[in-house]
Amino acid sequence: MNISGIITTFNEESNILDSIISLQQICNEIIVIDSGSSDKTVSIAEKAGAKIYYQPYLGDGIQKNVALQYVQNEWVLSLDADERLTPELVKLIEKIDLTTTPFYGFAVKRKNFIGSRWITCCRWYPDYLVRLYNHKKIRFSDTKQHAAVPMENTQKLDGDILHYRYKNIGELFAKPGRNYVNRSAKIIYLKGKKINAFSPFHHAFWSFIGNYFFRKGIMNGIDGFTLSLSMACNSYLKYAKALEYQRDIKVREAEDFSQVW
Repeated sequence: MNISGIITTFNEESNILDSIISLQQICNEIIVIDSGSSDKTVSIAEKAGAKIYYQPYLGDGIQKNVALQYVQNEWVLSLDADERLTPELVKLIEKIDLTTTPFYGFAVKRKNFIGSRWITCCRWYPDYLVRLYNHKKIRFSDTKQHAAVPMENTQKLDGDILHYRYKNIGELFAKPGRNYVNRSAKIIYLKGKKINAFSPFHHAFWSFIGNYFFRKGIMNGIDGFTLSLSMACNSYLKYAKALEYQRDIKVREAEDFSQVW
C-alpha cells in the first residue's frame, strides 16, 4: 500500500528490526528518524531497507513530524520501536481505500505490556491513538511531551497495536526515573509553577488513589497495584525534584536547563 512507515529511535537495537518488519507488511517505505544512537540501531535499520535520517531530539511530537519532510506518500503510519501491528489490524488497514476515504486518519487500540503480561487497568487499555493518518490533513501536535495526533475527522478501528512498554517490573520503576522525572521536573521549574513541601505527597497520594481505585488497578492484581505504586512514585519524584530546583541554588546551578530534551 502507498503508506510511509515512521519510527523515531534512540538506541533501539533490540527492537528496531521487528518494528520495521511489522510496518513492512503494509508500508512501501520506512523512514527512521534517529537522534544519535550509539548502538547498532542505524545499521540494523539500514540493512532492513529503511531510510535513515539524523535529527537531535527535539521532543516527542516535533521529532515525529520531522519525518514528514522525507515521506513519499500522503498517508503515514507511525510506530514506536517497541510497538508491533497485530495481524488483525493489518487486515483491517488493507481493506481501507485510502484514496477515497473521507477520514483524515484512523485510531487504533494499543495493548500495553509489562513483560508478556497485558495490562488493562490505569487507562492502559483501550488506549486509542491515531497512528494512521493523512499528513496533509493532520499530524502530531508540535509538543515536546505526550504528543498525539488529533482525533478530528478520524475513525476508530477495532484492531490493536502491541506495545512492549516495559520488559519487567524493575524497568517499570527505573525507566520513568531515568527518562521522565528529570525532564518533567525541569519543565515544572521552567514554567515557574510554585510548589511547596506538601506538593510531592499530595500528587503522589492522588495519583495512587486515582489509578488503583478509580482506574481499576485493584482489578489487575499485583500488576495493578505495582503499576499504581510506580505512577505514584514517579509523581512524587517529579515534584520533589522540582521543589529541589526551586529551593536549592547549588543543585539548580549544577543542572543544565538547556538540555531538557
